[in-house]
Amino acid sequence: MSTPPFVDLPPHTQAIQLPTAGGPLAALRATPPEGVSRQGIAVLVPGYTGSKEDFIAVLAPLAQAGYEAVAIDQRGQNESAGPEDPEAYTLPRLAADLGDVLDALSDTTGHANAATDADTGTGTGTGTDTGTNADGAARIHIMGHSFGGLVAREYALARPTRVRTLAILDSGPAAIPGRSAEQAKLLVAAASFMTSAEIWAEMQKMAAAEGAPGHPDECVRDFLQRRFEHNDTGMLVGMGTAILSATDRTAELAAAGLPILVAAGAGDDAWPVGLQKEMATRLGADFVVIEDAAHSPAAENPAVTAKVLADFWAQKG
Repeated sequence: MSTPPFVDLPPHTQAIQLPTAGGPLAALRATPPEGVSRQGIAVLVPGYTGSKEDFIAVLAPLAQAGYEAVAIDQRGQNESAGPEDPEAYTLPRLAADLGDVLDALSDTTGHANAATDADTGTGTGTGTDTGTNADGAARIHIMGHSFGGLVAREYALARPTRVRTLAILDSGPAAIPGRSAEQAKLLVAAASFMTSAEIWAEMQKMAAAEGAPGHPDECVRDFLQRRFEHNDTGMLVGMGTAILSATDRTAELAAAGLPILVAAGAGDDAWPVGLQKEMATRLGADFVVIEDAAHSPAAENPAVTAKVLADFWAQKG
């Protein structure tokens, strides 16, 4: 799971709730400070066992670059409630939640402020071109990390005209392989008969037996425990099943004609970096390796990750 370097809200960021048909999702929204030209809206989707806080260190730099950056908890994760039924966590259902999030952001202050800035020069920023489709709806940048990349891909295939660009971060073309798959299978099995708190306790025993050091920041340690214990077990089973059974839809995504970025931490140990590079080639997409990072570049090397994203959005959006 991703470990954020800190958990205090950064500048220009607030906690919000976004409506979906399945219930509200918790989110963090960073907005460009006064005097910064607005460049668009970006939604950041976390992976399995992750949360909006995985992106907390990139929110302020993305806002400084002119982007309204919105990081979400998916249903059943952390502060977003979810159903107990594992069948509620299929890729299509999670993609439908993402679509509701995009609709809400198109209809509320982010898009409205952007339009106001563009038309009148007023609002919280200056200048704007968030991009719209033929129906006048906002087209939004989407970035999905790990399992979130599969969710973002699912939505992009279903509603390509709503997607301004798609960034896939440390995610692969299909089901997660190798050692990560074995870990996901163990978690799915455990969540079938244990509570999240019981699973966390067992994980800590294993970590202690292996001599793994805890995070030096007590606030981060407390957050990691609280986040995992708040995960719905239905989500742990459902998302775990989805990440283990995802099919390769690379050819379909390539045919959609979207601007796509594939980026990976140099030390990623989930989907092999070579496999991600091969996927980028099949997609005709840009491929970037982020140094000094493993599976969670937004937490491990946030400055470079934010620059990679902002540069991609500026060039391709």
